[in-house]
Amino acid sequence: MASSLPVQAISTLSDQHPKPAHIHFQYGTAGFRTLGNILDSVVFRVGILAALRSKRLDGKTIGVMVTASHNPEDDNGVKLVDPRGEMLEAAWEVHATNLANAPSTDAFINALGVLVKTAKIDLSKPARVVYARDTRPSGTSLIAALEDGFKAIGAEARSAGVTTTPVLHYLVKAINTKGTPEAYGDDSEEGYLLKLSTAFKKLVAGKPAIPPLVVDCANGVGAIVGKKLNEHLGDTLKLILHNTAIDTVGALNNACGADYVKTSQRSPPSLSTVLKPGQRACSLDGDADRLIYHYLDDRGQFHMLDGDKIAALVAAFIVELTKSAGLEAEIQVGIVQTAYANGGSTKYLTERLPVKCVSTGVKHLHHAAEHYDIGVYFEANGHGTVLFSSETLGKLSSHQPSTPAQSTALNHLINLTQVINQTVGDALSDMLLVEVVLAHKSYGGQEWDSLYVDLPNRLVKVVVPNRGLFKTEDAERRLVSPAGLQGRIDELVRRYEGGRAFVRPSGTEDVVRVYAEAAVRTQADELAFRVAGLVYDDVGGDPARRPVEFL
Repeated sequence: MASSLPVQAISTLSDQHPKPAHIHFQYGTAGFRTLGNILDSVVFRVGILAALRSKRLDGKTIGVMVTASHNPEDDNGVKLVDPRGEMLEAAWEVHATNLANAPSTDAFINALGVLVKTAKIDLSKPARVVYARDTRPSGTSLIAALEDGFKAIGAEARSAGVTTTPVLHYLVKAINTKGTPEAYGDDSEEGYLLKLSTAFKKLVAGKPAIPPLVVDCANGVGAIVGKKLNEHLGDTLKLILHNTAIDTVGALNNACGADYVKTSQRSPPSLSTVLKPGQRACSLDGDADRLIYHYLDDRGQFHMLDGDKIAALVAAFIVELTKSAGLEAEIQVGIVQTAYANGGSTKYLTERLPVKCVSTGVKHLHHAAEHYDIGVYFEANGHGTVLFSSETLGKLSSHQPSTPAQSTALNHLINLTQVINQTVGDALSDMLLVEVVLAHKSYGGQEWDSLYVDLPNRLVKVVVPNRGLFKTEDAERRLVSPAGLQGRIDELVRRYEGGRAFVRPSGTEDVVRVYAEAAVRTQADELAFRVAGLVYDDVGGDPARRPVEFL
């Protein structure tokens, strides 16, 4: 193993992937994400960064996923996955941003030298990487750039082909835990499908037959993995896959998928002739890491069951199982939400288990969930999972049940740890989890929906000259600056029954988002547009361009 950077090889290949001038790249929660046709240099450099991250961690395997999830088809992105299948360590996000923005090959090589020194990377260590992409047309050439990065630094790289983001996270953890007591499963897509489907079959054994489930695959990679999962499930649960046109240009996430259903609050038009009253359906997003359920009631009216509804269903079920297994004194179940969680769900959950509110973003939710014995987290957008601490896994395997009922509940909990992908939000795994609870409770969409009533809410975007002016506290629920604005928002909120509103800056564009709730739909809308108007005027928005709906 070389103990210095292969400067010549890096230099030659880097020249083939020049950074576009005048573009600043930023590594955020979702990695790098922008138009696919300007990402070539970034993805090449990420290949080298992933190898260095592996060397820094003693040759552990690092994951690289090329995807832009729920974004439009022309976008793409790339993100790194750390050895336990979790998101890249925050300190390394800064390194990623620095490397991506080096203006030339020489500057890039200098930046690599600085990174090796500051992060104390032993270059004689091996570099191991596993990588995959979703179905976006730009993915093919970006993978070629990534492979050039691996080649430049001499990394040992394994391609996982075209698969979902959660499968890649699973593979990273499975590879790194192979042959240890914490072994996560066979390190292949087949191993993932087998693990999930086997546990699911055990969990629903002896329950009445489950009616078929309509699955909207967003014309993305979930269609490929969903088809294979369907084969594994056999007659246990029949998946009726729709929006599977992965080769049709422009179809990905277009008027379909989890993000479309959540934001437009309607069923994809492509399902209008498919869904029958009383039938349940779910929508995945473009890389299958988000899940939204929906159904038509007896009058053919659309109802959405989002991440909040999934969290409520799942958390209450796990609390019941821990009690039935005789473990309630030893295992604390907790739930983590963001300010966007509907007030109806927060009230329902607070009456049953500890609830913590954190800033928006998966890393905040995941980190907070790790503090519970069993931590449940779901964002309203349908991204979430359940985490079992290693102590809890130990208790489940050593606990001696004293009655047959305790034994049954204990086995259910153990099988839940297998059906849930604990590394990351996983639409297909979460879908099976939901189906388990519905089967155990004999619920259809309507019974599930009636656990609590959502407060009417409205989300409004306000374009601002500089989102940096907006600073928040209390898990983004209150504004610290601009000065005085929060006081005026509070004053407005007090006028509405069940009123709640907050303002937070977007992490990706110059807009702020206004969220408002109230007891009645018209009041929720009015409160949102009043707060939006307040924000627009406060930061000196042009009166001539002020949106007409702002009050």
